[in-house]
Order: sequence, then structure tokens, then C-alpha cells
Amino acid sequence: MRSSDKTGEVLIGLLERRLDALVHRAGFARTVDHARQIVSHGHITVDGAKVDIASYRVAPGQVISVRESSRTKTLFQIVAGGAYAPASTPRYLSVSLTDLRATLIEQPVRREVPIVRDEQLVVEFYSR
Repeated sequence: MRSSDKTGEVLIGLLERRLDALVHRAGFARTVDHARQIVSHGHITVDGAKVDIASYRVAPGQVISVRESSRTKTLFQIVAGGAYAPASTPRYLSVSLTDLRATLIEQPVRREVPIVRDEQLVVEFYSR
């Protein structure tokens, strides 16, 4: 299926919808690698179902939360206190750290994604 959108912007939107990226943006983890570990260890649910695949693509409207059995762990008590909370939450994500819950409100748009990379260079590299 062809899209009229720029390839680099679509790529960034798809990467930002990965579960590990959203766990990090929500403030549940210090880094994306930390978020990947949290997800792969089975601490995260999407719409109430355990998901342990870091590359899981979250759809708008889905709710990401920490499993009930994991909420008592020291790490998540620290997270609920706001220790890893970002300075600002992206507009496409609704977060409640005290409830350890985040909702993807809408598809991320390139200008809202807080990364400092020229995605067009990546697209040009792979289009050879």
C-alpha cells in the first residue's frame, strides 16, 4: 500500500509506536534499553494482556500499564514516585505515573517525536 507521506516521517512514527519506546517516553524506564528489558521480562500489559515483545506495535487507544504482580517491586514504586518522569510528555501519550498507566492517544507525528536525528539519511542509505 502506497502512502503520500514522507518515508522518513512514516518510519519515525512506526518506531515511536513500539512498546519499548512508549514505555520509555511514559517514564516507566530510564532508557529505551531499560524499557526493552522491562517489557521482555513480562512486567508490561497492553489492554490488560501481558506483552513481552519489545517491538510490539501499539495502536492508538491502547492502554499500556505495569502488571499488577509487578507493581510491588521496588523499581515500580520508584517509577510511581516520578523518578524517571520526562520533563515533558509527548502530546500523543497520556500518562498517569501514580497508576503506572499510559495511553497512546493518537499516531505520533515526526515533529512531536523528541529525537535529534536526520531520518532522511537512513532512508537514503536503505533505498540504494
